[in-house]
This record gives sequence, C-alpha cells and structure tokens, in this order.
Amino acid sequence: MDLMSRIQPALESQLLRAHSPSAPPRLLAAMRHAVFPGGARIRPQLCLAVARACGDSAPALSDAAAVAIELLHCASLVHDDMPAFDDADTRRGQPTVHRLYGEPLALLTGDALIVLAYQALAHGARLSPEHIDRLPGLLQLVCTGTGAPDGIVAGQAWECEPQVELAAYQRAKTGALFVASTCAGALAAGADPAGWRALGECLGEAYQVADDIRDVLMESEQLGKPAGQDATHHRPSAASDLGLGGAMDHFQALMSAAVDSVPAGPARRAMQALVLHEAARLIPPATSERIERERRRPTRVMHRPAVA
Repeated sequence: MDLMSRIQPALESQLLRAHSPSAPPRLLAAMRHAVFPGGARIRPQLCLAVARACGDSAPALSDAAAVAIELLHCASLVHDDMPAFDDADTRRGQPTVHRLYGEPLALLTGDALIVLAYQALAHGARLSPEHIDRLPGLLQLVCTGTGAPDGIVAGQAWECEPQVELAAYQRAKTGALFVASTCAGALAAGADPAGWRALGECLGEAYQVADDIRDVLMESEQLGKPAGQDATHHRPSAASDLGLGGAMDHFQALMSAAVDSVPAGPARRAMQALVLHEAARLIPPATSERIERERRRPTRVMHRPAVA
C-alpha cells in the first residue's frame, strides 16, 4: 500500500474524532485548514516507511505515531506563521490560519492540534492492546522531538535569542522531529529505534539546509510560503553561512550520509531509494545545476587606474 494512502485517511479520522456538536465550528474549520491539503507529508511517510522496514507488527500504532508527528508539525507551522514570528500570508499555497481566522483562533488551533496529536497516540494504543508496552517509549520520543530542551519548540525559541549556533538551531527546529519520525516508526513496530536515529539526524539537517537554499533561490509561489524569510528575520542559515555552493555541498554530503545510515535488512534498498527520491524533490537537478553554474562563473575583478 502507498504510504500516502495510509496517512491521509488516518489524519482525516483523527480530525473527525475532534468533531462534536458542542465544539466551536470555526475552531474545527481552522484545524482542518491547518492540516489539509497538506504538504509532502515527509515526516509521517518516513515514520511509516521505517515501521514497514521493521515488520510493521502494529499498524494501528504505526499510523498513530505518524499522525501524531504530522499534527505536531502542522501545529508548529500555524504558530510559526503568526505575526509574533514570520507574519506569513501563505502556507502550502493557501492563506495562513491567522490570516483566514484571526490571531486568537490561530493560537488556539495550534494548541488544539498539539493535544490532538497525543490523543492520536492514545487511540492507537487502544487499538493495539497487545503492544501497549510500546506507548511510553513513543510518548517520550514524540515529546523529545517537540518540546524543550531540544525539540521544535526550542528551535522556535532560539529565534528569540540574541545569538545562536547554526547547527544547534537546525537540530532543534527541524532535525528533532525527523529523529522522532524514524525512531517512532521503529519502536511502533517493536524494533530498536537506536539504529534508525542517524537517518533521522541526517535527513533533518539536510531538509533544513535545503529549505535555506530554496529560501534564497525560489519564488514564493514555488515554496508555497513567503520567500526570503531567513534574511528578513535575521535567522541562522546555511546559505548565508556557507554560501549557496557550500550549502549545496553540505546538503549532498548529508543525503549521502543518510543513504549510508540505513540499517542492513531486506528493506534497505527500498529505504535508500526513498531517501534519494526525497533528495531530488528537495533540490531538483535543475536547481543543483544552477548553483553549480553560479559557482563556476568567474569573479570579475575591478582594476583601479594607476596613480601617477
């Protein structure tokens, strides 16, 4: 079964569990707007791909972990887009939640999605009572990837500090939830998550480096969100720290390390193919060639006339 054909219905089912005649209609509408139609869903796809590679012995729990991670990611985007942070008008090619529903409801929407994520894990555990022993570990993984000291909340908080190291910022802002994705997929399937941590770390950092590159090169329509946000908000960026050529080299090294990090097993080649496909999606060959052309272009040297 295609991974997206599992993720989309699972997200839909979890959102429907929040529906009730007693619920505020605009809150429910804002939650749906934040989750659908959605982006590439790379984090839940990664979670399910690892679960499948590990035997997927508890599909309901794997689906729950994937849904929880995606809902937390969506919640972080809602909060990230608000005026206190990016003040963005668009996300995934449509108006941001705060633009459509107002700031108070956007704040509550992000909060509601966070709670819904943990409800998804509880529901998945109820559907897999024979694997209930896996739930505490899953909760810990998801919490670590989301909160303080090193999750996505910390990543957003680093933007409020006067100084931040690029690597620490990227590990928290993006990498932590990728690590949660790979490790939760393994644990949901009853496997040791430690062997899948490196894949999440490499992919998480690579994803952020790619985002930094695209923020410089692409138009808002291509990104589905405002371009140039890193420069506007004076954020750490691989593109500004390393230059576009250096950032591209770093991205390629990270993706190569991600491919090499996939644990041995019958699903290794399939997982490596997924990683390579994601690399081409993040930085298409045409973009890579454009950066390479710019790097090879000779720098013009301005000669001053000799002084008599």
